[in-house]
Formats: sequence, structure tokens, C-alpha cells
Amino acid sequence: MKGYDFKKSMAKFTNPSKLSKEDQEQILICLCEAISTLRDSTEAARFLKDLLSSQEVEMIAKRFKIAQMLVENHNYSQIMAGLKVSSNTIARVHEWLKISGDGFQIAMQRIPKKPAGAIQKSPINIKRKYPLYYWPELLLETIVKSAREKEKKEIRKALNSMDKKAVLYKRLSKLM
Repeated sequence: MKGYDFKKSMAKFTNPSKLSKEDQEQILICLCEAISTLRDSTEAARFLKDLLSSQEVEMIAKRFKIAQMLVENHNYSQIMAGLKVSSNTIARVHEWLKISGDGFQIAMQRIPKKPAGAIQKSPINIKRKYPLYYWPELLLETIVKSAREKEKKEIRKALNSMDKKAVLYKRLSKLM
């Protein structure tokens, strides 16, 4: 494509790759296999947060959301205002979609539909950000998740004997 520099559109790295094309492909396949083993979006989020810097996670997430919004026929000004990105970033994502958006289209078809413009934050992020405030809840969730079936029965029995069934009770019940 004339006049378009793909190198400028990518994340900046100090050293060019010294790996062969075959090695690069094998590493990418290994990454994709690791991602495909994850059970849900929570595990995927944990994996990406461990693997990437917060800036890289935000950059990738914004690219994905830009692509979603372009497919939903949002205009550049709506995307710029909603995601605080430049028109150049939107144009690059738009170009990627035109050139090879097959993988994105597959992902778009498989994700559940949410109300337009809704960006939901997971309560886990808040809990992890302020662990001292939420430590009892985080501790109980960890215990329940790691408990064997016999231990879960004992926890259920204790929870059923509680007079007041709070939000925490409902969340723990869902985990079991």
C-alpha cells in the first residue's frame, strides 16, 4: 500500500527482531495456544495483565474497541471523543480491518452483545486495587475456589444456617 508505513503504526521496540520468520511464527503459535487454553474472560484478563504492561493492554484494548465501533458504523469524531484516541490511530485500525480483518470478524461474532457504548469495569479490578478493604471477601473467594467438594458442602451448610443472606452469600453460592 503506497504511502502507508506499517512500522510506524506498530508499538515501538528498541531492537529489531533477530529471530527468523519461522521462529517468530512458532513463538506466535505458542502464544495463541496458551491463549486458547484460557477458560473465560477473567483468565484472559489475568494472563494479559501478567504478560503485557498496562500501556500495552490499554493500547490493544483500544484498538479492539476502535475496530468494534468502526464495524458498528460510528464516525471518527464519536470514536475520538469516546476513547480519547487520535484520528491517525482510528485510520490505522480502519486500514487493518480493510486489509485483513478475518480474525477480528470471527472474534466479533463470538463475543456476547452488550449495549452500545457500555464499557463495564470488573469489580475484581477494584478489589485488587484496594485489597485491604476487600480482604475478607477476597480470602473467602479464594478459599471457596480452592476447596474440594467435601469442603464446599461444609461451607454450604454454614452459609445455609446464616439468617441474613447478603450479597457475599449469593456470590459465594455462585462460585460453588
